[in-house]
Amino acid sequence: MDPTEAINPETGEANPYLPWVAADPVPFYDVLRDRCPVASMEGMVGLGAHIVSRYEDVRWVLRNPQIFSSDLVAVDIGQDRPLIPLQIDPPDHATYRRVIDPTLGPREVATMEPEIRRVVGEVMDRFLDRGSVDAHAEFTVPLPCQVFLQICGLPLDELPRYLHWKDEIIRPGGGMIEPEEAARRRHAAGKELYAYFAGVLEERRANLGDDLISRFLTTETDGRTMTDDEMLDICYLFVLAGLDTVTSTLDCSLAFLAQHPEHRRRLVEHPEDTPAVVEELLRMETPVMQILRVVAQPTELHGVTLNVGDTIIVMLGSANCDPGEFGDDAGTFDAGRETNRHLAFGGGPHRCLGSHLARLELQIALEEWHRRIPDYELEPDAELAYSPGIREIERLPLRFPVAVAAE
Repeated sequence: MDPTEAINPETGEANPYLPWVAADPVPFYDVLRDRCPVASMEGMVGLGAHIVSRYEDVRWVLRNPQIFSSDLVAVDIGQDRPLIPLQIDPPDHATYRRVIDPTLGPREVATMEPEIRRVVGEVMDRFLDRGSVDAHAEFTVPLPCQVFLQICGLPLDELPRYLHWKDEIIRPGGGMIEPEEAARRRHAAGKELYAYFAGVLEERRANLGDDLISRFLTTETDGRTMTDDEMLDICYLFVLAGLDTVTSTLDCSLAFLAQHPEHRRRLVEHPEDTPAVVEELLRMETPVMQILRVVAQPTELHGVTLNVGDTIIVMLGSANCDPGEFGDDAGTFDAGRETNRHLAFGGGPHRCLGSHLARLELQIALEEWHRRIPDYELEPDAELAYSPGIREIERLPLRFPVAVAAE
C-alpha cells in the first residue's frame, strides 16, 4: 500500500500501528522522516503524542532521560509496579543495572554457547526430515523460550504456561480485541505470573543454584540484595523480553532470507560472516519498531513544542534506515556495511540489557539453520501477517529439500 496513506503531511498525523506498515515499514519510515520528523498521533493516542523518527533525534531522546523519562511511561501491561529496570530512570536505574549487567555481560553469555547450540540442534531435529515447517511455531518460538527457561532454572514442561502469559500480556487476543477486554486479560495473566514467581523465589532462596534468578537474589549492590517485590518486577520483565523479542527477530530474519537467496547464500558459504549479517538484519528488519518515553522537561524539536506529560513514540526502525546516518543505501541490505551503529537495542542508559544474549542466540540459530538447511523458501502463496509494534509473524511456512538437510 501507499505509505502516504498512513501519514497526513498537512496535519502531521501518522499511524505506525497498521498491519501493512509492520509488514513493510521502510517506505513508511522514509516518508515519515522526510515529511514529518516530529509527527503526531493525537487522533489515536490523545493530545500530546508525538512520533520522533530521524536517527539523531532518536538518539538524542534516548540519551537524555532527564528530559524524556521512562519512569513516567504509563504503559499498562498488567503489572502492579514499574518494571525493573525498564521503567526506572537514573540514578535508581543504575543501581539495578549494576546487579543485572554482570550476569548478562559478554564473558558470562559466551559460556552459554555450547548449550544454546545444543538446544538449536534439538529443536531442528523435530522437523528436519519433513521438508517443511512453520518456522514461527516450531523454531523461532521454542528456541529462545527453551534457552531462557534453562538459564533461569525453570521447568521446560511448563513452557505452554509461560507462552500463554506472555501472549496474554503483550498481545491478548492477537491484538484484535477491545481495549477494555485486553486490559482485563492482561491483568489476569499478570496476577498469575506474579503468584507463580513468588513461589519460584521462595523455593530458590531455600535452594540457591547457579541459575540467573539465584544470581540476582544473591548479588549485592549499595550494600543490599533486592527485595522480593523488586525481584518479582525483574522476573515479570524477563519473561516478556526473554520469550518474545528474540522470536520476533528470528521471524523477521528468516522471512527476509527466505525471500533473498543472495544473502542466504552468504551465510551458507561464509558462516564467519554471520555476526555481520545479524547486525544488518537487526538494522533493516528492526523487530521492535518503537519504544515510548514521556516528556519530563519542556523542550522543542523541529519547531514542535513538547510539553511535560507528552508521550514520545521513539521510532527505532525509522532511525535505523535514516540516510543521514547510514548513507544513500540506508534502505538496502548490506552485510558488508563498514559502520553499523543501529539502534535496534535502543540506546542511552536504557539500552537493552539482554543484547549480548540475544546476539549470541541469533548468531547460533542462523549458523545452525544454514548449516543444516542451506536452501529454503516460503511456501507458495504464503501471506505473512506481521504484528504492529513488535514485528512477530503469525505463521512462517517454509519448505526445503530434505536431501540437503544436513545432520
